[in-house]
Parts: sequence; structure tokens; C-alpha cells
Amino acid sequence: MDVAHLTLMANQIARNFAVQGDERAAAATAEHITLFWDPRMKAAIRAGGGADLSPIAAAALSRLD
Repeated sequence: MDVAHLTLMANQIARNFAVQGDERAAAATAEHITLFWDPRMKAAIRAGGGADLSPIAAAALSRLD
């Protein structure tokens, strides 16, 4: 999996939910990733270190099991 592309996708999802405020946006982003991303995608973005994630996307990833 291309971590740069996954990072871009996570940031786009987070940006779409940003109007809800940081806390709700992080929860909604985490829910979206949980529902729609393959486990390999989640593992790859975690392994990437998250350096280029937006604060909302980073908060969302920290919520994933």
C-alpha cells in the first residue's frame, strides 16, 4: 500500500468532517475508516508513522483498535 496515498485519503476524509469541530470530526473520520478501509490499509497507514497527517486525521487514527 502506498502510504502517501493513504495519508492523502485520510486527510481528505478529515477535511470533509472538519466543519463539525475537531472532536466530532475525529470521531467521524475514525468511523469512516473503520467502516470502509481494508485492514491492510489501516495497518499500512499506521506503519507509515503519520508525519503528514492533519491533526484531525491523526486523532482519528489514534482511536482505531
